[in-house]
Amino acid sequence: MTADRRIARAELLYERAVFGGDSSALASADRSLDEVEADLALTRGKVTHARFLEERVEDARESELFERAAELYGRLGDVRGEGEAVFWVGTFHQVVRDDTEAAVPAFERALALATRAGDRLTMSYALRHLGFADHMAGRLTEARAHLEESTRLRRELGFLPGVAANLVGLAHLAAQQERRDDAAALLDEATELCESTDAQGVLRWVAEAREELKLP
Repeated sequence: MTADRRIARAELLYERAVFGGDSSALASADRSLDEVEADLALTRGKVTHARFLEERVEDARESELFERAAELYGRLGDVRGEGEAVFWVGTFHQVVRDDTEAAVPAFERALALATRAGDRLTMSYALRHLGFADHMAGRLTEARAHLEESTRLRRELGFLPGVAANLVGLAHLAAQQERRDDAAALLDEATELCESTDAQGVLRWVAEAREELKLP
């Protein structure tokens, strides 16, 4: 159901309560509005995060928005929504605050919730960021396993720009493990995927990785 339809439904339930004397309608109205608020908070949080990636200036609202979305989805019993929101809570800590210790439990919970809901996209994101945490901690084997599982899920979903993004991470790992031929092949595939999907942002990451790793 769209946000507009949920709001219209809440309005009708309000009228039923006030004019029809059915006070039980108010709980359903609250639920409809909580669904709208949760979706809005999550999406606004994502937009705020994208702005951080562009400007590198923290906005305190980002964390508040994701926390609010997670709270509302949890109250609603929306496991898929809660898993996605909890993932973004972790992303805020890892990417904005550079606080891996706070991020990892959120990613692990997000993975558990997404697995329960069958949400393979959020699973792929949680695995990707757990891989980053492993990489930063020097656990290269674990990092590779997490990123490869994330990539497998993204291939299944046809999320090709996301596959390309993961291949960049895997190329960095391969280079660190002295698998330079593998690293070059991974970046070549990432380039092909970016060009076929017009993923210009990820293509810049590929170019940066080639330069950093000194690969052709």
